[in-house]
Amino acid sequence: MVKLLLAGTGLIGERHLNHILDHPDLTLAGIIDPVVENRTTPLAPGFARLDDVDVAADGIILATPTDTHAPLTIAALERGFHVLVEKPVAASLAEADEMIAASKRTGKKILVGHHRRHHPLVSKTVEILSSGQIGRPLVASLLWCMKKPDDYFDVDWRKGVDGGPVKQNLIHDVDTLRAFFGEVTSVTGAGSNVMRNAPRHESGGVVLTFDSRAIVTIAFSDATPTPWGFEAGTGESPHIPKTAQTSMQIACSNGGLEFPTLNVWSGAAHWNEKPEMQPTDVDQAVPLIKQLEHFALVIQGKAEPIVDAASARETLAVILEIERATAPPSLRL
Repeated sequence: MVKLLLAGTGLIGERHLNHILDHPDLTLAGIIDPVVENRTTPLAPGFARLDDVDVAADGIILATPTDTHAPLTIAALERGFHVLVEKPVAASLAEADEMIAASKRTGKKILVGHHRRHHPLVSKTVEILSSGQIGRPLVASLLWCMKKPDDYFDVDWRKGVDGGPVKQNLIHDVDTLRAFFGEVTSVTGAGSNVMRNAPRHESGGVVLTFDSRAIVTIAFSDATPTPWGFEAGTGESPHIPKTAQTSMQIACSNGGLEFPTLNVWSGAAHWNEKPEMQPTDVDQAVPLIKQLEHFALVIQGKAEPIVDAASARETLAVILEIERATAPPSLRL
């Protein structure tokens, strides 16, 4: 039985909590939250701060605001805990570097919560692209266009840049794209905040070039209620109804692939021939649960983190570039 602490009880923290309680191989060692009612439960002891923890645990999940990731991760590592920290890995590249150094110094592992790497549809896409069955990926188009309710921004830290769709949402897509196509070598883009006029990103377009020579366009917005986006397409979030609509199309040298349907198009030599569609069967699983199970293996020394702090730092570097490239004229970064 792997004993886990949970710090933070917001949207993602609550999901982690429920999955821990339901899992036969995991147990909740304690909850850390500065708000008394959030940490008070008969299921486990509650603590206001990490420093107050006086129970045994193997690891800790940090589902806390971004600016706390580095200090809490480093403190947890020094306490002897392995750490699963939510994305983004840190508020800055310098802080990420400090976390990487602390992990090396203490010998404790950091797993970063880019949970889509654990999604069966993502794993299958990596398998299809790596197999070469539809050739070399050349270009792709990705949509993430959802509308956040007004009360989403009632939380203070979401009112500014950190609450925008780049760092909170697009970061997942960028990490997934890195799994598909390699490392990003250039970023261009434009952005707008025309609907809410708030001091944060709202809508934008991005072109990413990868070291594999693949080129990906991204259109994103958190101000438009469409059916197009990873969460809506896959149904992986309990807060977003499933639409099963395509959110990404990948064009390769011998065919193409739709995501998340994973319809594979191939068989045409050129535009005078009609490509044929072949559906792909994929086993279903909850990525957050798969991530927790992977974290348990990391703690037990049976696996290395699929996304460690160094890998997550690369995703953060791209996200910071996207924030700069898509900053609305009124937002200076």
